[in-house]
Amino acid sequence: MSIAVSTDRPMPPSSSDRYRADIDGLRAVAVWLVVLYHAFPEQLPGGFIGVDIFFVISGFLITGIIVRELEAGRFSLVTFYARRIRRIFPALIVVLCAALALGWLWMLPQAYARLSRDLAASAAFAANIAFLLQSGYFDVEAARNPLLHLWSLGVEEQFYLAWPLILMLAARLRLTLIWVIGTIGLASFILNVALIGTDPVATFYLPFTRGWELLAGGALACAWGRISQTESASNWRAGVGMVLIALSAGTLDPHRAFPGWWAGLPVAGAALVLSAPAAWGCRHLLASRTGVWFGRISYPFYLWHWPLLVFLALIKFKDLTAIERGLVIGLAVALAWATWWLIEIPLRFGRPLRSKVVALAAGMALAAVAGIIVVRNDGFDFRLPVEIRAMARVGTQADKWRVHRCMLDLSRETDFADDCAERNRRPLLFLWGDSTAGSLMPGLLEAQETRNFGIAQFTASACAAALHAELPNVPHCRETNDKVLALANKLQPDIVLLHGAAEHNIDNMAETVAALKRETKARVVMLGPEPIWKRGLPNEVLRYYMLHRALIPPRTNDEVSSDWYDAELRGKLGAQGAEYISAWQVFCNAEGCLTRFGDRASDITASDMIHLTEKGSTFLVRAVIDRVLDGKAAASQATVTH
Repeated sequence: MSIAVSTDRPMPPSSSDRYRADIDGLRAVAVWLVVLYHAFPEQLPGGFIGVDIFFVISGFLITGIIVRELEAGRFSLVTFYARRIRRIFPALIVVLCAALALGWLWMLPQAYARLSRDLAASAAFAANIAFLLQSGYFDVEAARNPLLHLWSLGVEEQFYLAWPLILMLAARLRLTLIWVIGTIGLASFILNVALIGTDPVATFYLPFTRGWELLAGGALACAWGRISQTESASNWRAGVGMVLIALSAGTLDPHRAFPGWWAGLPVAGAALVLSAPAAWGCRHLLASRTGVWFGRISYPFYLWHWPLLVFLALIKFKDLTAIERGLVIGLAVALAWATWWLIEIPLRFGRPLRSKVVALAAGMALAAVAGIIVVRNDGFDFRLPVEIRAMARVGTQADKWRVHRCMLDLSRETDFADDCAERNRRPLLFLWGDSTAGSLMPGLLEAQETRNFGIAQFTASACAAALHAELPNVPHCRETNDKVLALANKLQPDIVLLHGAAEHNIDNMAETVAALKRETKARVVMLGPEPIWKRGLPNEVLRYYMLHRALIPPRTNDEVSSDWYDAELRGKLGAQGAEYISAWQVFCNAEGCLTRFGDRASDITASDMIHLTEKGSTFLVRAVIDRVLDGKAAASQATVTH
């Protein structure tokens, strides 16, 4: 099939027909940025922009290949997809199978089912969509998902599926490709900027809002003939590009609304570097033997590094030290090299046999089927005894939190429902805080059955009652807190109960207390944090079983936070007029912190790291409610029954 293509000026053979070692070097820069960000996020907070560099490289290479073959009249959709299968599938199948095996050995059934669901989605080119649908604050294990990094592969795979069809249609209609790419890319960028404020999760994951990054590379490929390749011009472009990449990696962080406008920095930087193969830095630094070697293993290196970091922390049952993370990176490099040498080279290169493609497609399909089987069998929960299995299934019990009405997910909604305040009941208890405050609702609702008081609930996930605090990864938190303060001023409650994760915003919490004292006549009560289970209490149940082959004891001091900032909270908030109650002292004593009230799954005190179960909520509220309502200490917290 021969289709004429208009690119204004055709790309010369030197653009990307031949191998460019500097592109492998740029791949090496991109993968190291991501790996170092995942291993040492405090030291390289903006390293996630390595993914954006990968997007630009992919768009540049794929568009160049398709356009040249269309110009030559030899483009075949089947051949193109076969090449993509031989490029993507070999290493991916190996990593997916390894994740499935390690999950069998070390994961709770619920987490293993979630991993397997994501594995099936990854095998079906839809990892980004799967993570979009399940993302949210309550999924506290999301950041520990061994396959979370495959969202970017999902975006690229969807691009590979759609982009050749669009280019073929444009060529058949004899459209100028640079204008086609520019129009689609501009629409994608505008959509990205428009949605980043209202739905940052979707903007991060969707191909429609990420596509402009790949199309930036595509535009560069089509406009190649117009770009000066003199050494001086190339040095200038490459220099500016590397500065933009370094600036992005060093100054951006997860607090920013990303991608949005900020993504323009690494995308522009990557495009400028790609446009300058004649630059000294590209020829001597990026194209160095070290840069090329890491570039060649960059894909399996990217695939291996994150599952290794997650699984080894899971096996250890605690966070990895800096030295351990460094050793994990070394292991990832070794596995990446072995995967490239033993798996990728034999299957990707050599004769393009149809049997290779069929075998790889069948292998990926089998991986997807295996994931579905695990999901349908509840994460193969028969691996654990009944009581361990039951506690592993305990999830966040948010039925009484009034989620999406009075317990907002600020990435999805910003307005409280009208019935969040019982305006005609007094005394009125005004509950303000994050999702841990929301988890008090089962206990407060039970307390209402025997005590006469109203509840006004204004809580938001991950948004502590800390005025003027800019909280990471929490859109609209500052504005929401301003709104809640205005509601307190309007409602004039009798008691304001503050609760939430406050260790990083104690001064802002003190500012909240001062504002409440100034603008209302309410008593302000701060309920300090409950114990924080460092790996989540269900995981602690599993850890204890794996080590001792027994149910976790009712109290333990293992892997649980102390009350290290209770005193600071009490001092700073008390100075502003708040009454302080320690939730940690309700749950913990010299023997340890409460893990369960009995042997049943429903008796566990927390469903993850920080959220109380309904029984845990009821236990805490029973212990403190009289003091909250009356300002008088209960006779003895130790006498509370459950």
